[in-house]
Amino acid sequence: MNMNADSSNAITRYMIEVGRRARAASRLVGRAETRSKDGALHAIADALEAAEQNLRAANQLDMEAGRAAGLEPALLDRLELTPKGIRGMAQGLREVAAQADPVGEITELKYRPSGIQVGRMRVPLGVIGIIYESRPNVTADAAALCLKAGNAAILRGGSEALNSNRAIAACIQQGLAATGLPDDAVQVIDTPDRAAVGELIRMAEYVDVIVPRGGKGLIERISREARVPVIKHLDGVCHVYIDDRADIDKAVAVAYNAKTQRYGTCNTLETLLVAEGIAERALPLLGRMYQGAGVELRGCARVRDLVPGVKVATEDDWRAEYLAPILAVRVVRDMEEAMDHIARYGSAHTDAIVTEDYSRARRFLREVDSSSVMVNASTRFADGGEYGLGAEIGISTDKLHARGPVGVEGLTTQKFVVLGDGHVRR
Repeated sequence: MNMNADSSNAITRYMIEVGRRARAASRLVGRAETRSKDGALHAIADALEAAEQNLRAANQLDMEAGRAAGLEPALLDRLELTPKGIRGMAQGLREVAAQADPVGEITELKYRPSGIQVGRMRVPLGVIGIIYESRPNVTADAAALCLKAGNAAILRGGSEALNSNRAIAACIQQGLAATGLPDDAVQVIDTPDRAAVGELIRMAEYVDVIVPRGGKGLIERISREARVPVIKHLDGVCHVYIDDRADIDKAVAVAYNAKTQRYGTCNTLETLLVAEGIAERALPLLGRMYQGAGVELRGCARVRDLVPGVKVATEDDWRAEYLAPILAVRVVRDMEEAMDHIARYGSAHTDAIVTEDYSRARRFLREVDSSSVMVNASTRFADGGEYGLGAEIGISTDKLHARGPVGVEGLTTQKFVVLGDGHVRR
């Protein structure tokens, strides 16, 4: 009893100290010059590349522990740090450094009848807490984006990636030291105790925004218990609709890539919708391709008529985010029925139409209420890097503050600025 109480008090004291130091660091980072922030990002990138062997060794410890614990293949895929992944982390840091610094930018400056000028200045959010599972690359990505936007970051990775995150954190500290930015600008929580998460999401005095990245259970818990604003998405139930005016080659390429390019990501296709006017041409070909790639298909009666070996789709399949080689397929009457299906079962993440009809494409873009809506392109493009944002902190399906991939600008806010010359209100 006392031991538990002592442990709880220790975690509380630890997190309060982390928050206090982050708040102090945020003032220094918020006023740092662009060249200092960019210099730190390049130094961190160099440190990551130089530490490749150490990073892989630390990651191997996590992978072995994950396999022993029975982690699902999708989680192990996210956990693994390959040489390509390490180079990708470094490249992401350099891409963020190459972006324009939004902090201090003044826009919409206009004269008012009183003679004053009123505009908006982009400023950091302050202290950002990021809670994530499995993916150790998030540690580097989050640090890069928060630093570039002038924020301090408190990073809490999953216990399954503790060794990997510690190794990456050491590289981050090297980069900060090389350019004179405060060590506390990026702090990685060094305990697997879940009580640390509970403390972090309630520290409104020290933390301005929480960004959870992980499974639905984690994000639901954070959203329910947090006393700090949350930027989030719960599910990635992404759709591709093949219109009856689609180019068949484009349709097959987009639908196949959207599902099979990678299974364990939130922008992977989970439900394929096909107009009945093109189903007989598209589905037998796509069915053979998916099944050849080992994808299990679950479909409506019409799909099962056209493609042998398809399992019966249940109501739950239309809402499922499989993160696995499983795909729900439905034949719909037309675009109207496709959009109704997306509105009913979708998660407002990413949805695409394949069509050569300009008017239908424009209507789909306008009426489908998702954070990313695409025409003739794979849903796998819904990504900060692909959108030119460099790394991303996550993909938001919220409608307030940030929506879609959240890059540097999404980690800032705006304040009104007024320029006068002794003006007084009359």
